[in-house]
Amino acid sequence: MGIARVFFALTVVSAVAWGPAQADSVTVEDIVRKNGCSRCDMVLGSLRGLSLQNADFSGATLREADMKEADLANANFQGAYLQRTELEKSNLPGADFSDANMRRVDLEKSNIAGARFHDTDLRDADLVETDLVGADLTHADLRDAKLRRADLTGATLQGTMARKADFERANATEADFSGAELDYADFDRAVLVGAKFSGANLKGLRLTSANLTGADLSGANLNDALMRRTNLTGANLSDVRGLSQSQLSLACGDQTTVLPRGYTIPPCANGS
Repeated sequence: MGIARVFFALTVVSAVAWGPAQADSVTVEDIVRKNGCSRCDMVLGSLRGLSLQNADFSGATLREADMKEADLANANFQGAYLQRTELEKSNLPGADFSDANMRRVDLEKSNIAGARFHDTDLRDADLVETDLVGADLTHADLRDAKLRRADLTGATLQGTMARKADFERANATEADFSGAELDYADFDRAVLVGAKFSGANLKGLRLTSANLTGADLSGANLNDALMRRTNLTGANLSDVRGLSQSQLSLACGDQTTVLPRGYTIPPCANGS
């Protein structure tokens, strides 16, 4: 089946192969009527501003498609191919991207609160300033992804692979990174209040001026983690690995900070 360039002009999407056996042209009316296009081939397609609720794009090939500012709440993108797809400023709360290929996808400033990214390939993805509140990224691949200033409040990232990912200034309050691979990721100035990092690999992690008040780092690997001005007030560092006194001397905490036996931490000045 040939791959067609697809353009959205007024209301027509032309030359789209929809499904394994159908090769007829597909209009926007068709997409609206069928509420999506499961398994369709829309490489380089233009669906900018498309508005549908609970649409089915499962298994669709949408590589490098222009879907900027689309409104697709609760859409099903399971197993879809969205590599380098343009979804900037889109509204996608509750969408399901499980098992999708989203490498280098552009989701900057999008609303993807409560979305599912189970086992999703998000390597090199642009997630800057996205709303990921309550999202489920269990076992997602976020290596080298950009999540600066993203809101990950209450998000689940258990077992996530996020080596060298950029979380600078992100808000991950109460987020769960248990067992995640976060080696050499950047959490400078991030808000990580009450976040869970138990058993996570934090080797070489940057935590400069990060707020980990009440965070759980029990059993985590902190080898070579940069903890300058890191607020560890009330944090749990029991059974951590790779921790040195020199790292703690650059951070701060209080009497409720749980440290391994023999370690000390300076008090935070002015509650910061």
